[in-house]
Amino acid sequence: MHICVVTETYAPEVNGVAMTLARLVTGLLNKNHRVSLIRPRQNKYDRPGCCNSPEVQLVPSMGIPGYPGLRMGFISKRQLIKDWNSDRPDVVYVATEGPLGHRTVAAAEKLKIPVISGFHTNFHSYTTHYRLGLFKSLTINYLRKFHNRTALTLAPNSTLAKELKQIGIHAVNIFSRGVDCELFNPDKRCHKIRRDWGANETDSVLLYVGRLAHEKNIQLAINAYREMLHKDNKLKFVIVGDGPLYSELQRCNPDIIFCGIHRGKSLARYYASADIFLFPSETETFGNVTLEAMASGLVVLAYDYAAARIHIRHKVNGYVSPLGDQQAYIKTAITLLEEKTKHASIRVQARQRAETIDWPEHINRFEDILMSAYK
Repeated sequence: MHICVVTETYAPEVNGVAMTLARLVTGLLNKNHRVSLIRPRQNKYDRPGCCNSPEVQLVPSMGIPGYPGLRMGFISKRQLIKDWNSDRPDVVYVATEGPLGHRTVAAAEKLKIPVISGFHTNFHSYTTHYRLGLFKSLTINYLRKFHNRTALTLAPNSTLAKELKQIGIHAVNIFSRGVDCELFNPDKRCHKIRRDWGANETDSVLLYVGRLAHEKNIQLAINAYREMLHKDNKLKFVIVGDGPLYSELQRCNPDIIFCGIHRGKSLARYYASADIFLFPSETETFGNVTLEAMASGLVVLAYDYAAARIHIRHKVNGYVSPLGDQQAYIKTAITLLEEKTKHASIRVQARQRAETIDWPEHINRFEDILMSAYK
């Protein structure tokens, strides 16, 4: 089967959407499907062979304001129709709702090619964090119209699926995420990295991995760290990632260790070399980093929704707090630190849970969904 994947972002860009799509594409290729990929030009990521797919169509792009390194793609409906008339895909998967996805859906409608869409990013929630509340209803209207033009929308958890139905998106199915337990593994713990952080084996190291942007609520993790220092003044906080807030956060928090972007084996070593994972985001559709941290054997603290609600049992294999309650989150962080004697058991339980949600079964389910649309 010829599957065309359309996305504004793809590995080696570092975000949950890009890495999820790379997993899915690689899995489909390994199952002997033909996969073509349409994505924006990204300059530094446009080297031959960088996209894990033998067929990549790069389209003109422009930068997204406030997000250096991320770009929107543009292609005309006419061009897509011309391309697909000569080389027609059996099914199209549209991962992002930007201009590229919009034109793709229009071209597929014209040619009667089935389209499956993914809901990977809570854009309507971002409006609150950027003080654009007036645009929330417009964003929801756009998303509703966009997804209702596709045969099916895939949401990563049941709560989000219910929300999408409530805003008027008709055909919604649940498609969750896996985690690479071979890559993200407690065995990757590195004593040299910990020494570089100024931590010995008895010290506790907090870790955050993700984009440094307002919608990720990173300031809450920093506030929790400040309160936790009153209980343990040897505590270290390591932040891995980049984004529009990087320079400001680094300038205002000289005691926090900012490491920039890490990928692959390097990222896995950073995960495994920490002890506690703070994930304060309130806008995730899933939160892949939650599973990566659990697979790495960390004690995770996250809000009780998305991946954390599905996979974390409070005080058994991690900690959760009520969504949106910042004081409860900080209180839970302090409790977590006070209950250090439980951490060894929690780390083992987190790893065991992660081992039950590896990628192969999710790739099989994705294949079944695409094949059902084609039939």
